[in-house]
Amino acid sequence: MSIAVAYLSIPGLRGQDVARMPQLSALTAEGDRARLIPSFPCVTWPVQANMLTGLKPAQHGVIANGFYWRESREVEMWTAWNDKIQTPQIWDRLHQQSPAKTSAVWFPMLSKGCGADYICMPAPIHNPDGSESLWCYTRPTEMYGDLRDQLGHFPLQHFWGPMANIKSTAWIVDSAVVAAQRYRPDFFFLYLPHLDYAAQRTGPDSEPALRAVGELDEVIGRLAAGFREAYAETEVLFVVASEYVITPVDHVTYPNRKLREAGLLAVQATDEGEQLDLAASRAWALVDHQFSHVFVRDADAATIEQVVQLFQGNPGIAEVLAGEARGKYAMDHERSGEVILISTPESWQAYYWWLDDARAPRFARTVDIHAKPGYDPVELHFDMATKSIPLDATRVKGSHGAPAVRPEQQGVFLTSRRGVCAEEQLADVDVAGKILAVLK
Repeated sequence: MSIAVAYLSIPGLRGQDVARMPQLSALTAEGDRARLIPSFPCVTWPVQANMLTGLKPAQHGVIANGFYWRESREVEMWTAWNDKIQTPQIWDRLHQQSPAKTSAVWFPMLSKGCGADYICMPAPIHNPDGSESLWCYTRPTEMYGDLRDQLGHFPLQHFWGPMANIKSTAWIVDSAVVAAQRYRPDFFFLYLPHLDYAAQRTGPDSEPALRAVGELDEVIGRLAAGFREAYAETEVLFVVASEYVITPVDHVTYPNRKLREAGLLAVQATDEGEQLDLAASRAWALVDHQFSHVFVRDADAATIEQVVQLFQGNPGIAEVLAGEARGKYAMDHERSGEVILISTPESWQAYYWWLDDARAPRFARTVDIHAKPGYDPVELHFDMATKSIPLDATRVKGSHGAPAVRPEQQGVFLTSRRGVCAEEQLADVDVAGKILAVLK
């Protein structure tokens, strides 16, 4: 019997969560189980790129959930296409290994334009009046129209922000089942983000986070049943992997405020509040959960040293890496900041640069993942009194991204049958090789 691989990439899945998931437990009861260690930085885009390429950021170039393009002085958050991954991915290598085999990729954020045969990911249309129309980028192009007619629009409002809930992951699963029935790809990559929300908002051990585990399990059961029906004459090997684990935080640091107070970061006063002035700043930080890239204008050696000294030994900062020291975590890529700041496990970093909330940029109080030059989990909160996102970073109770050196920062790797992974632990960069070996 031929074999197909369904790879479920689940951010926030912990080993102890599996016991609360009867559907997942049954699916993987006869399979392998190993500890999965994500490579730093333990955030979505880099870890997904690690898993898909078998390489680390120094090779594939995905150094965060966004990029700063120095020549144009532009920050790109959450909009990049697949060409930003500079090395071949599983579908590319699968085509080389077995040209007749096909791949599908559902919702990883760097999948637009990739080499997979079938693709679906959110791509809302930005209208001239500032509004958005719901849509998804798909290959083939007409597939989203078919999915919309059968399932309704992808519920983007439930994919991120204060309204994030199981509806988005359920749509991902249901649309993947439709695609499996139609195309039966040999490799199917699914991103199931549901555990990412409550664990950051209220903490990974909070009642909402534990409830989310049960909600996801129900959807996984539906996926397994749908795939088995779609692949009736083919064995489906399910591979389940944590992208990273969310751990409790009770502390936050503000690198851009510190850089501003040191005279290194400049702002412009506008009618929309204080805006970051990238041209005038000698140094600024693109923050991403528990780490940040500090970009130093012209890579000035004296400024780099000043930044290092500014953050060395600060509460909440575990490591300050500059120059070749960034190679400790394979982050010595030209896209990286000249300095990398890494949080302690119980702390995270907020992008704020204003010193007075009255002067915060207007977008700070909205859900606007593209305008903010850094990741903002406070968007998961909503202040009903002001009808806006609060400017209180201490509300965030869970985070990730720091090196996964403690057991509680490490995830789990599961399969539906034995013989895929003999090791007791593996790294995210080992995943691609495991999958390709199965599909030989």
